Amino acid sequence: MAVSPLSRATQTKVQSDLELPQRLKSGLEKNLESQGEEPSYILRATAAAQTLASIIRSCYGPFGRQKFLVTAKGETVCTGHAAAILKALELEHPAAQFVQELAQTQVENAGDGTAFVVLLTEALLEQAHFLLWAGLTPAQLREAFATATAEVLTALPSLAIRSLGPLEDPSWALYSVINTHTLSNADYLTKLVAQVCWVSREPNGSFKPESIVVCVLQGGKLTDSRIFPGVAIAGKPCGRKTEVLSDARVALFNCPFGPTNPFILATPRLSNPEELLRFQKQTEQVEKEIAQLAIMDINVAVVLGEVNENSVDQADYCGIMVIQATSRKEIVYLSEKLGTPLLGRLLPPPEPGKCHKVYRKEFGDGVMVMFEWEHEIAPFLSVVLRGPTIQGLRGAEQAVYYGIDAFSQLCQDPRLLPGAGATEMALAKMLVDKGSRLAGPNGLAFQAFAQALSSLPKTLAENAGLAAQSVMAELSGFHQAGNFFVGVGTDGLVNVTHEGIWDILRTKAQGLQAVSELVQQLVTVDQIIVARKTPLYRQITNPTLNAKVSSPLRAKFFGKYV
Repeated sequence: MAVSPLSRATQTKVQSDLELPQRLKSGLEKNLESQGEEPSYILRATAAAQTLASIIRSCYGPFGRQKFLVTAKGETVCTGHAAAILKALELEHPAAQFVQELAQTQVENAGDGTAFVVLLTEALLEQAHFLLWAGLTPAQLREAFATATAEVLTALPSLAIRSLGPLEDPSWALYSVINTHTLSNADYLTKLVAQVCWVSREPNGSFKPESIVVCVLQGGKLTDSRIFPGVAIAGKPCGRKTEVLSDARVALFNCPFGPTNPFILATPRLSNPEELLRFQKQTEQVEKEIAQLAIMDINVAVVLGEVNENSVDQADYCGIMVIQATSRKEIVYLSEKLGTPLLGRLLPPPEPGKCHKVYRKEFGDGVMVMFEWEHEIAPFLSVVLRGPTIQGLRGAEQAVYYGIDAFSQLCQDPRLLPGAGATEMALAKMLVDKGSRLAGPNGLAFQAFAQALSSLPKTLAENAGLAAQSVMAELSGFHQAGNFFVGVGTDGLVNVTHEGIWDILRTKAQGLQAVSELVQQLVTVDQIIVARKTPLYRQITNPTLNAKVSSPLRAKFFGKYV
């Protein structure tokens, strides 16, 4: 048999099984005529997944590294969050795009598990490549992987050994998620997230993640972070009016609060009477728009854009509080929470946002703006994060969101699995035991799926700086003995129940199902076809090779290109 161009170390994962022809039915032997043919597409898909996995692998788990990510806009971000990295990548290979889409779907549906699905997809594609090399057809492989996935999803709930009670403090269940996604103060952030989630929970036990807002306010330290009722934004009041204490009616604008001509300078230079007249008309138009806002009882205007001092003076005169938002995310939050659209011109909204009061609030050495409602139980709560650097605050913000999403998953299914790679090793052992008793494609697929799952705790060991081979041998020994509570820790193997390291059952099940479906789809693809329209200049500069200049008109346009 020809040697696969992939690494020999990886090939040995299922080589012992592939060298057992008695396990293959008579219809599975390779056609001798195609013995030297390479399943080229699956190889290219595997290479694309390997490239993505090589970027994400060092970010996996609580010992993951950080990356300097330079976005397409030229912004430099320091992050270890796989979802943020994948979202910023501009990919061309179809298989890589599918993996990227899968990871994004996992984040949207489960809130976590991005690195898990990328690494497992890469490992399964590698195993699929070897099984195709051994003689399985794509249809047989797809069916065998489907059978293995069904076995995994059936066995997974049996590994759930603890559940979050309806009246129980969720801190212990959320710690693993937050600790994985933050570099420091995991205990404090966990308590903060657990408190805000517990308070936001509905009396009937349901939970709405959108009822929690995260506001980032640079300055101080992370342990200064607090929870406030209402919606907090890191904006600033621009005029003399800094509060509306009752019946606030809010309008949101994604435009400058002042003259809208983009060519006007901050300090206009008027060199002729025409420019003076134009500027006067623009100023009068803005004055009319602000007066119209006051007529429609708008008393709070939140602006994402430049703010003109003269326009603010008129807004003060009309009793309108002007707030300059610092980011688009904040004003989009307000639009969602207040139920009013984000407008591109200074016009009264069809339905203004309504709340009880809006006011400026000092928090330490920072300033924020609070939107509050007149309810006994606040419909929204804000987690205001403090920190010395904006990069550190971004990491803490992402960790808080992961914690909120984890609590949302637990409200739907409170069961938890052993973490730190213990669940993956337990599933791998089950698949190996059952696969060794099966003949044909299913037996090989079970073994391959087990090898893919066992690659995840190995990555945890590598990221922790441990001797991965010896750790995996010891871990496998514990699981062979039936102790599936053992996983990978900072200094070696740990009992995850003693250390409090948990994975959420619902998140893990969704990730396994999604990865299996993607791999089953990719193994049946045999070709990449790019249907792209030929640019006009190519049509002109590359006329038909056999064509001759047969007319004056043709000679006029194509003569010099022939």
